[in-house]
Amino acid sequence: MTQTFSLTMEATDGKARTGIIRTPRGEIRTPAFMPVGTAGTVKAMLPESVRATGADILLGNTYHLMLRPTAERIARLGGLHKFMNWDRPILTDSGGFQVMSLAALRKLTEEGVRFSSHIDGSKHMLSPERSMEIQRLLGSDIVMCFDECPALPASIETVADSMRLSMRWAERSKAAFGDRPGHALFGIQQGGVTQDLRAESAEALRAIGFDGYAVGGLAVGEGQEAMFGVLDYAPDMLPADKPRYLMGVGKPDDIVGAVERGIDMMDCVLPSRSGRTGQAWTRRGQVNIKNARHMDDPRPLDEHCTCPACRSYSRAYLHHVFRAGEMISGMLLTWHNLHYYQELMQGLRDAIAGARLRDFVRDFHALRAEGDIEPI
Repeated sequence: MTQTFSLTMEATDGKARTGIIRTPRGEIRTPAFMPVGTAGTVKAMLPESVRATGADILLGNTYHLMLRPTAERIARLGGLHKFMNWDRPILTDSGGFQVMSLAALRKLTEEGVRFSSHIDGSKHMLSPERSMEIQRLLGSDIVMCFDECPALPASIETVADSMRLSMRWAERSKAAFGDRPGHALFGIQQGGVTQDLRAESAEALRAIGFDGYAVGGLAVGEGQEAMFGVLDYAPDMLPADKPRYLMGVGKPDDIVGAVERGIDMMDCVLPSRSGRTGQAWTRRGQVNIKNARHMDDPRPLDEHCTCPACRSYSRAYLHHVFRAGEMISGMLLTWHNLHYYQELMQGLRDAIAGARLRDFVRDFHALRAEGDIEPI
């Protein structure tokens, strides 16, 4: 088993790329969607069930795990992989996004962010050095730099100041990360929707040098059109021989558009959150299983899907258990959603490898435009 972290590019189609990220804990096929296991679990799923959907890597959250059960406790118990029973790669975010969202509960300085826990009000300090320490204790395979992510819209001055602070924090993160063979550190490009700021950020990150690069500061209120506008140029500013990760995205059409523009990795809570609220993602778009029109429908969510929800249960049953508040509703719909997302990623990988991405994207949008089939 290799002890290094590397990206091997296998094919391109336009700006889109497909390849393999190799880590000591296994390979990650790109483009990759990472299910989110915020607090050491992908909600409503067993780890082996998540793997069965086709996921090669999970995302964990530094902020939530540092508060409960604490990174130190997880380290004493053998690290996050053992703790949550997931033996494949894990990427952990830095905690910066969650801390920044606390607003009135935090104080930002050059040193880092002092904040009060949303759980019990206890006081904490999160800095680049502490973020690296927490992610080391967790045993993360891919570690993210500590950064600030301002909500959009914001003034250019606010975005510029935030980006430059994040670049200073990136240098400190790199120094604190140290030499950890087999583990990777990703830098995070910031700059909002301003091309010059994105270029300045990319130049700073390349000068520091990272194992991978994230496009951060998007999907924070700017809308899809503006996000795609940034992705038309931002990935090209980052090293072509390193993974490119778009943080916190997204809906299926966001994912397809990001892959078209050269993104290799994505994550989002949407598949599991939607599953718990009665929303299913299918080839034809979104299905609200709570709607009365599904009450007597004997068909599956998607007749072409092979997930357990579609193989063994009808829309009528899924409607019933959701309305009845049964836990199996969230379990089955989450499994279906994660299966669909991974099936979409495999379709994108195959299309890029076969130089037919344009046809795949055309068919993807055409099928969704038709909408969900009417009930019988």
